[in-house]
Amino acid sequence: MSYTAPWWLPGGHVQTIYPAKCIIKPDVAYRRERWHTPDQDFIDLDFVDGPSNAPFIVLFHGLEGSSDSHYARALMAYIKTLGWSGAVVHFRGCSGEINHAPRFYHSGDAIEIDWILHRLAPLMRTRGATHIYAAGVSLGGNALLRWLGESQHRAEIIDAACAVSAPLDLSGGGAALSRGFNMVYTKVFLKTLRLKSQAKLLQFPGLFDLEAMLRSKDLYAFDNVVTAPLHGYRDTEDYWMRASARYVLPDITVPTLVLNARNDPFLPQQYLPTHASSAVTLEYPAEGGHVGFATGPFPGRLNWLPQRIVKFLQGHH
Repeated sequence: MSYTAPWWLPGGHVQTIYPAKCIIKPDVAYRRERWHTPDQDFIDLDFVDGPSNAPFIVLFHGLEGSSDSHYARALMAYIKTLGWSGAVVHFRGCSGEINHAPRFYHSGDAIEIDWILHRLAPLMRTRGATHIYAAGVSLGGNALLRWLGESQHRAEIIDAACAVSAPLDLSGGGAALSRGFNMVYTKVFLKTLRLKSQAKLLQFPGLFDLEAMLRSKDLYAFDNVVTAPLHGYRDTEDYWMRASARYVLPDITVPTLVLNARNDPFLPQQYLPTHASSAVTLEYPAEGGHVGFATGPFPGRLNWLPQRIVKFLQGHH
């Protein structure tokens, strides 16, 4: 089921922005659980409950995303119609309430995903789930791939995985987001990241340089002041190199779909990896934008991506 963009959605930017902002998102009834982390913090998970003897899928959202993101609502609404159950995991600080610890979340957050899935998968198995699947979008996709590659056979607590529009090469993607029209996306990200960072400094005065953070005009500068040092990286260069998923794709043993449009403005096609393990399917349609993949006549639908994810996962029962 290859993707073809509708004629009325031309180009990567329109295919990125229109689905996220203009297509009506389906309604989803979530049930929230708060989990306390090993370091005395918390995360919130929004569950979609279904029959006990059916597959379960967990979704990790993108940078500054949530269970309300268009792709999250589309996927969870679709799996509900299939009789599956699922959950959207909120990275720290993304569920509407600032988290308690000095840290936030980042593109290489494999350790965070590891404890979440090692708690979630057995829990869902005891509730009768027939299969456990994981999906990640954008930043969440990169972090999921890092976990899959770093864990190798230990990741086989899940049956299959899918990463959509992941920034597989953070240096290439970061450079792309720091120029031209892409600065529109960067400004949107930095607006909420700065607010969260200021709230974090109220919790932990002196944690990082407020003025330097406020001066950051792109993600490179922001990551250098905030993201990298808070999460154990030396600087942006170190973070972007060590957190990029492309370097661990050959180590993945769980059946995994890596789905990136070649016209994704967040990751130019020259940075798309061509080598991965035999467990990994690299799927690079010509169009789709960044987590776009809208279909149908105007005003469009968000159904292609959930269907593609589920079709891949079902093929690896």
